Amino acid sequence: MAEQTQTLTKKDFETPQDVRWCPGCGDYAILAALQRLLPSLGVAREKHVFVSGIGCSSRFPYYMNTFGFHTIHGRAPAIATGLKLANPDLTVWVVTGDGDALSIGGNHFMHLMRRNVNLNVLLFNNRIYGLTKGQYSPTSEQGKVTKSTPFGSLDHPVDPASLALASGATFVARALAVDAKGLAAVMQEAVEHQGTSFVEIFQNCNVFNDGAFDDFGERQVRETKQVVVEDGKPLLFGKDHSQGVSFGSDFLPRVVEGADLAQATVANRSNKRLAQLIASLPFPEFPVPMGVLYQETRATYDALAWEQVETVKKNSAKSSIQAILDSGDTWVVS
Repeated sequence: MAEQTQTLTKKDFETPQDVRWCPGCGDYAILAALQRLLPSLGVAREKHVFVSGIGCSSRFPYYMNTFGFHTIHGRAPAIATGLKLANPDLTVWVVTGDGDALSIGGNHFMHLMRRNVNLNVLLFNNRIYGLTKGQYSPTSEQGKVTKSTPFGSLDHPVDPASLALASGATFVARALAVDAKGLAAVMQEAVEHQGTSFVEIFQNCNVFNDGAFDDFGERQVRETKQVVVEDGKPLLFGKDHSQGVSFGSDFLPRVVEGADLAQATVANRSNKRLAQLIASLPFPEFPVPMGVLYQETRATYDALAWEQVETVKKNSAKSSIQAILDSGDTWVVS
């Protein structure tokens, strides 16, 4: 990452644009968290690029005083990949929503995860299509009544974190938009990760899906309805960490407490099988896992691409563009 030459503040990343999200939208909290984070990274503003698709979240580039692309529906990963390949010195962010990334963009999402391009994906999950006024999305719960499913959705919802893991992601995390401390910590680790970092952010749409995450996101219930995954520490939750999650030899989860609390499974963010089990814990039978669920070190696609280019250049007898054009099968058109 290119270093900045001056001390920046949150205000340096703000723009004079009117922020056109609905009053009370969870996107405001994510915007503020990122504007607070970026000055601490030591990266010049012109080296940050925000790439978005279509949706409420995709207004994000307008509100960041950096470079940005507002692209087409579901294709932000493809454009961000090209951008990172063309200029590896850039810090690239993909800002997307559950509809944009997982419906029309599902194929692009999957391949971005497996390629491991060195960029950061922030998926705003509000479990609804907000920009188009309240249709159900790939993450909407089964039975969800919306304008497009007046009798209830029949679909089983996508779990973004599980999908990212199954697609080969090297960094998978979850955060809550209204948990400023937890969100900041996760985004800090995400941007430091070498490879594709994926962060699912639960974000309330107070107009078309208000209260979607109240059961585990409200401050007064977080202690008992969330389990913060910390590497090397047992999966504990509840008042005074009086309960834990344990996976037995059958790989099925159980809630343990009292004398059995010592059986709580210890988190290991480098264990992919364990991360998949944790990510898929069913709510409300079990608490919702938050924090960094998985991380591994693997060569990045962009680094491998540039290495390949340099190797080919070094071993090629062609010394110029003209030499390449004049090589191979050529013919004259008269």
